[in-house]
Amino acid sequence: MNSSRPWFGAALLVLASPCTAQSITSVDEQACAPNEGAVHVAPLYSDSTCSSFLICIDTEVKTHLHRVHTEHVFVLDGEGMMRLGDLERPVKTGDTIVIPAGTPHGVRVTSRKPLRVVSVQSPRFDGSDRVFLEP
Repeated sequence: MNSSRPWFGAALLVLASPCTAQSITSVDEQACAPNEGAVHVAPLYSDSTCSSFLICIDTEVKTHLHRVHTEHVFVLDGEGMMRLGDLERPVKTGDTIVIPAGTPHGVRVTSRKPLRVVSVQSPRFDGSDRVFLEP
């Protein structure tokens, strides 16, 4: 038996590990840009199965839906009134919102500071299936 084979396999794993898509991002290091408009979007990660974004909302996101995408929203900071289908309810720091594909949703900021959220969408989001429902 050749004793170098276990080391060869281990060496391949070590060499291949930097090629993975794993990452750690601190959203605290990414501040909302002042006076850039109602919504600021900073991409965090994307591959063929999902996309994630840091989104800062100064005033509102108009009601819209995604035909294909499921979206998870994690509220990092701020408060707002969230429309989710026919329901409207307050959201605040620490809340998680699950938005199935085809569900109308939008948010109006009610706090003095912007609403900061992380949005994770699956599959990969390119913006092409966002359908606004309000003028």
